[in-house]
Amino acid sequence: MLTEKLEKDIIRGIENNIEKGAQYCDVRLYSEDNSESLVFYDGNLEDNAASVERGLGIRVLYGGTWGFSATSRIDNVAETFAQAFNNAKSASLLVKIPLDMGRLPAVKGSYSSPVQRDPFTVPLKEKLDFIVNLDNILKADHVQRRIIWLYQQKMNNWFWNSEGSHIERNLTNCFANCMVMAQDSDGHMQRRSKSLHSPGTGTRGWEMVINPDLWVGRAEGIKSELSDLLKAPEIEYGKRSVIILPGQGFLQVHETIGHPLELDRILGYELSFAGGSFVNLDSFGKLRYGSEKLNVNAYGSIENSPGTFGFDDEGTPENDYMLIDKGVLVNCLTSRAMISEANKTAGKTIFDQSGGASRSTAFHKAPIDRMTNVNVLPGQDGNLDDIISGTDNGIILDNPTSWSIGSNREHFHFGCEIAWEVKSGKVTRTLKNPTYQGHTLEFYANLTAVGDASTWLVEQVPNCGKGEPNQVMEIGHGIPVMRFDHVITGERS
Repeated sequence: MLTEKLEKDIIRGIENNIEKGAQYCDVRLYSEDNSESLVFYDGNLEDNAASVERGLGIRVLYGGTWGFSATSRIDNVAETFAQAFNNAKSASLLVKIPLDMGRLPAVKGSYSSPVQRDPFTVPLKEKLDFIVNLDNILKADHVQRRIIWLYQQKMNNWFWNSEGSHIERNLTNCFANCMVMAQDSDGHMQRRSKSLHSPGTGTRGWEMVINPDLWVGRAEGIKSELSDLLKAPEIEYGKRSVIILPGQGFLQVHETIGHPLELDRILGYELSFAGGSFVNLDSFGKLRYGSEKLNVNAYGSIENSPGTFGFDDEGTPENDYMLIDKGVLVNCLTSRAMISEANKTAGKTIFDQSGGASRSTAFHKAPIDRMTNVNVLPGQDGNLDDIISGTDNGIILDNPTSWSIGSNREHFHFGCEIAWEVKSGKVTRTLKNPTYQGHTLEFYANLTAVGDASTWLVEQVPNCGKGEPNQVMEIGHGIPVMRFDHVITGERS
């Protein structure tokens, strides 16, 4: 799709917009943006869908504000360049705080996800045979419903900007989930599921999907756990410790650390859609987010994660930096234009460089601040058994079923698939319908144990929604086992 003529037209379009007075211009060309999903429901193929997108998106910064235009017809890109420029010029009449991208050296580079076998080259029959075999493993007399979901993505794009940057990226993602369900004695549906994850290393192709250590090897386990749930008593209301496994911990971190630390949300850009943040521009270096055991980073060097992409959609190389250091907030998820606005609003320099968090879900969407790999670093409190043995009265929680988050991420309520009761350092029984809730800062202040590297897993998120119009993005969270004390669990009768 990228021809010598097209590249010359793109570079000429950028130069023309700069000559007309634009402060900055960038272009993203998607030559390939493919996805495929397969859904099996009770042994039947319910969905076999594929999508293909190709096109070009252009951003222009003029008079301190953005103009954007996109097209899937790339035979004449000059019109799209002109439209982006005119959009920016019109918007500049309304700007309150002029944005500034600064001036950075040109970036030349490329990034490709590590892949052994491209999932889009795997024959459909091979995929279906694999799913049928997994579905047979999930069958049991007590299992009433079985769902298996596979989703693959492949994207190839190029980036240019008015600073002379030129970047190529080839990204591949594989997601998968299996679930078993049945009604308990009260007539309520219980479920147990497992999603494809990674240890942070390895490759991202079809070989990841079929690796039993990363997903399918848990099929027998979730059947057995569902059987236990069907006979389990309801969790009782009360305060106790909660030990959160990575399957639940990723969503806890996603909703109460990741989203509140997106800079555009802190500046109020999501207020009318997905809410704001309790963090403000005066919080950095001062706000105690949690106990000294809480260490969170944005880490672009994870080999195997959908939150690893090499360069963001402004051409910034993906960075590794701390967000929360020994419980204190020190940074957030940033892009070049947003740090300009934040520093001007604060009247001082809070951020000195972009965190590489500007991302777009498609060629026809403008980039916004998004989560990358937001991870809780492993601690020094041993493995799961060690943490259990040091817990007097608590529950172990896994996998979300429901979540409700305060408008500024200041409090939360989660429901989970399953809980295991812990008494005097031992697991005693399974409990059903577990819930827990808390105020974000109080909750993290009561973080009393963080598992070591043996408990740390990268959980994948294929469907993080944000922005108006909505954009769905893929990210990853590296999460260890964590214990929080004095947590409200269960519901009042």
